[in-house]
Amino acid sequence: MNFQQLRIIRETVRRNFNLTDVANALHTSQSGVSKNIKDLEDELGVELFVRKGKRLLGLTEPGQELVGIVQRILLDTQNIKKLGEQFSNKDRGQLTVATTHTQARYALPHIVTAFKKEFPKVNLVLHEASPSEIVAMLRDSRADIGIATEALQDTQDLAAFPWYSWHHSVVVPKGHPLTMQKQLTLEAIAEWPIVTYQSGFTGRSRIDEAFDKAELIPDIVMTALDADVIKAYVELELGIGIIASMAFSPERDVQLELLDATSLFSVNTSRIALRRGSYLRTYAYRFIELCSDRLTEKVVRDEASAARSDDTP
Repeated sequence: MNFQQLRIIRETVRRNFNLTDVANALHTSQSGVSKNIKDLEDELGVELFVRKGKRLLGLTEPGQELVGIVQRILLDTQNIKKLGEQFSNKDRGQLTVATTHTQARYALPHIVTAFKKEFPKVNLVLHEASPSEIVAMLRDSRADIGIATEALQDTQDLAAFPWYSWHHSVVVPKGHPLTMQKQLTLEAIAEWPIVTYQSGFTGRSRIDEAFDKAELIPDIVMTALDADVIKAYVELELGIGIIASMAFSPERDVQLELLDATSLFSVNTSRIALRRGSYLRTYAYRFIELCSDRLTEKVVRDEASAARSDDTP
């Protein structure tokens, strides 16, 4: 048994059992991948994959058990490397933060600025992705920290911490009839074409829930991944926009007006997450603390550990 065999097992599951993709990802040949799998099965005395001819269709029962062990071994191997780097190069390295466009554009700039001043030799990679992609990146150790509103809190192998809460607001062109209303209502909003977030992004589920509860069918004419696109099309009078309040700037968005909709849509909570069992460098904990001074290294370590213990059968 060797690390290459373990990497192949993990990558085979990641690549949906496509051995050509596995070989490309690991920079080896497909025949080499097949041989490593067969050698490991022979050594263990069990078949790890369900096969149809030469194709792999899925995992056998022992294969399913093995994958969990393989993931822990490879994670701990990576943790050992990070541990060495922590003590040999305390202020150097790379920190990968996976987050959505909204967080990267509106919530993180001052935090990134403060972090870079404190750790100028750390290469900070800010990777914009969807919430589901962020979860996958944390699970695969392609990201150290994940920040999003959706998905993070529902994933057992991640420790997620509430960061801040926010509401949606309505954005309209200057002088729009809705600006004349004393109190904005869902019924009034539903009378206009709407431009808002794509499903799964920036609290879109809260918007849908509000209209469903009021038994209204909104005329959503366009969806986008980020508020900048939404605002651009509202300026073109394609419709009114529903965006995160923090995405509006009176200085920049001079052609638009923001209407308070706090009472119409439920509150959203953005969270910071890390993979349970993953070793983080000191500067990674410092990044989290810059986001929220209550999320100290001790708090994050202790709660991540407690959450992991609670999940252990």
